[in-house]
Amino acid sequence: MDFSQFLISTLGVLSGTLLVLWTITLLRSRRVIFDRNAAERVRIELELSLAEQQGRLAIIRELQDGAVLTIARLITRAEGVRYTAESDPSTAVRAAIALVDDGRAALADMRRVVTIVREGETVGALQPGPQSTRDLFRVMRDAGLVVSFIESGERFALKAGAELAIFRILQSALSNALKHGGVGTEARVSFTWTRDGLQLLVDDDGIRAAARRDGQEAGEQAARTPYTIEDDLKALSESIAGPGITQMRERAQLFGGVFNAGTVPGLGFSVSAVFPSLRFHNGVHGVDLSR
Repeated sequence: MDFSQFLISTLGVLSGTLLVLWTITLLRSRRVIFDRNAAERVRIELELSLAEQQGRLAIIRELQDGAVLTIARLITRAEGVRYTAESDPSTAVRAAIALVDDGRAALADMRRVVTIVREGETVGALQPGPQSTRDLFRVMRDAGLVVSFIESGERFALKAGAELAIFRILQSALSNALKHGGVGTEARVSFTWTRDGLQLLVDDDGIRAAARRDGQEAGEQAARTPYTIEDDLKALSESIAGPGITQMRERAQLFGGVFNAGTVPGLGFSVSAVFPSLRFHNGVHGVDLSR
């Protein structure tokens, strides 16, 4: 073997070694980024969980205080009914009717407490603000979701817990978009503020994203993901179920919102939550009192 062959052979070995080292370094770097993103998601999740727990305790205390005052008033008025029953029956009847109304109000408050404790629904004193939303977008982008955000209308201060509920709906919608659509899925988020309400909309192109990952061009994507009128009708009538969907719907209903989620044939998935009177809604009246 002459020197040139030896040199070529040596360079080949070195190139192969460098390629292996570069690949290992790249994989380790990606792993570090993945772990960092996962840790950031866990951190945000823990912060929100803490906010939910604190908020739940706050609303429980508020409702219990109200129930205690109502019960104290019931006892006082019941004493009055006892003394007037014989001397003034008509007054006693009116007082008894008022006692029933107060008793129902106290029972409603206690049912709200039981419901909040059972389901962990939150009306909190600590809510994520605009910075938390930006942090969420950053984490989801780092995880591979292409997020765009549009906000219109005049933002107003929200009642306790409302901002947290909205954040949770947004978080779940984006997580589902990444989970089902995969890396490269585009998610378009919009907040539309009205005088008293808010519309939250999250549209993703998970179906098209799968086609893009297969290397298809725009025209091919449309051709490979055809849909018919029947698909449109099915999308309009289908009922989307699942724990995540149920939780988003319940969070919206807690603040008087209307929640919808469904497939957009040939494109992806759409989530919307419309809150007509969010400015004034305190989140208490959305609790199911029939339980």
